[in-house]
Amino acid sequence: MEKNVLGTELEPCSLNPLTGYYRDGSCVNRGDENCVHLVCIYADEEYLNYLKKVGNDLITPVAEFNFAGVKPGQSWCLSAPWFLKSIEDGQEPKIFLHSTHERLLEVLSLETLKKYALDC
Repeated sequence: MEKNVLGTELEPCSLNPLTGYYRDGSCVNRGDENCVHLVCIYADEEYLNYLKKVGNDLITPVAEFNFAGVKPGQSWCLSAPWFLKSIEDGQEPKIFLHSTHERLLEVLSLETLKKYALDC
């Protein structure tokens, strides 16, 4: 059973759009070092525009990857490096702790994460 940063069962982040590294709706990590999409964010327009500006365009649809783009008001599994960059830039998004993977605690404390939480 995958766990969230609160130590309980990891809850789905988004089924519409289908998110996660494995496109299963969850910010899971199955021991794959490339899978760092651990943070379940609430994507508002300002944050999506910030990401696009710094090189992580989640807005623009990409048909060949069956990616419709993330819209304001949706949830999405963001990679830990992009989340950390957001914090450094003072542009951190709101997050859902119940849907954020416990591996994020390897780089940030729960107290820090609670500052950005919508669900604590």
